Amino acid sequence: MAKKSYRVAVIGRTGKGNYGHGLHTVWKDIPNAEVVAVADDNPSGLAKTAKLLKAKSAYADFRKMLETEKLDIVTVATRWIDQHHAMVMAALEHGCHVYMEKPFVPTLEQADDIVRACEMKHLKLAIAHTNRYSPTRSVLRGLIKRGEIGDVLEYRARGKEDARRGGGEDLWVLGTHMLDLMHSFAQTPGPQTPGVSKTPGVSSDVTSCSARVTVKGKPITKADVYSGNEGIGPLAGDGINATYTFRNGQTGYFASHRGAGGSPSRFGIQIFGSKGVLEMISGYNQTAWLLKDPSWSPGRSGKKWVPVSTAGVGKPAPRGGSLHKGNVDAVNDLIQAIEKDRQPISNVYDARAATEMIVSIFESQRLGKPVEFPLKNRKNPLTMLG
Repeated sequence: MAKKSYRVAVIGRTGKGNYGHGLHTVWKDIPNAEVVAVADDNPSGLAKTAKLLKAKSAYADFRKMLETEKLDIVTVATRWIDQHHAMVMAALEHGCHVYMEKPFVPTLEQADDIVRACEMKHLKLAIAHTNRYSPTRSVLRGLIKRGEIGDVLEYRARGKEDARRGGGEDLWVLGTHMLDLMHSFAQTPGPQTPGVSKTPGVSSDVTSCSARVTVKGKPITKADVYSGNEGIGPLAGDGINATYTFRNGQTGYFASHRGAGGSPSRFGIQIFGSKGVLEMISGYNQTAWLLKDPSWSPGRSGKKWVPVSTAGVGKPAPRGGSLHKGNVDAVNDLIQAIEKDRQPISNVYDARAATEMIVSIFESQRLGKPVEFPLKNRKNPLTMLG
């Protein structure tokens, strides 16, 4: 039987998040999909992108596009997240599956809206947490399963911690990748969703978060809240320290401090086990590292870090990482999820889980104590500081 051909539309916002990290051009390498329309409220950006993608139609208003075109999949490509909820909800209302840029949405209320809409309309959403699709991640999961680092004890992740974004902005924009990756390693098979095949992670496996958010070493106050870049909304903190507990008893840590980034970057995750450590730097098909040392101290043990890739242990990745290839894998998986009626590898529940991990940091700081999952407060905690 011939493959179904999918009609695709792309929503971008030139000057306000543009088209994300190649979420518009990915469709050029999907043979059974055609970009038939583009929406962008910037006239020059709209004309340029429509020409680039050879789209037959171009719209200044994404709502008008959704009302006019007969579509199967909509890409919400813009990096700015202030309009993510409106764009995704409109696409779902018109019966379209969604591939979207991260971060997900600014609040848990909006995340809950999108989850409910996907469930009610039996539609699929995939988010561009492309580390989930990296072959490196699959190799590391295999090493963990075979006991190469023993029992997993904890996860440690950090953002880029650059001088401009380190802290709260780093948490939202880049930390979402690391929290999602941490969650993916700690996930256990979740409860069934009606009409969905068995898929791990249809709900969060995090049970609690304890966090501290600071500015120049002091706990944030209402006076420290400002309007964040890229449509994040209320934001605060140049220092983030968070501890998570997972349903399986494992512990995770995330931190970001402005101006504290390493060279080479520490933007990645380390997985500590009773027999050794694994390290995965953010990026598609990057070389990972294995330290088979129960003491976690090569200076004392004499053990050495060895490269890990799809070529095997002790061998570096045969080629560099590629954002484009990560998007291609994600889109192909979304199409398979649609056709097989299963959840995508990086799905709407995972998107909400990463958002809840982010929001829980500010909620724990607001309340001055650990918070349990699911969070009772679904609003932005920074709007509620005393």
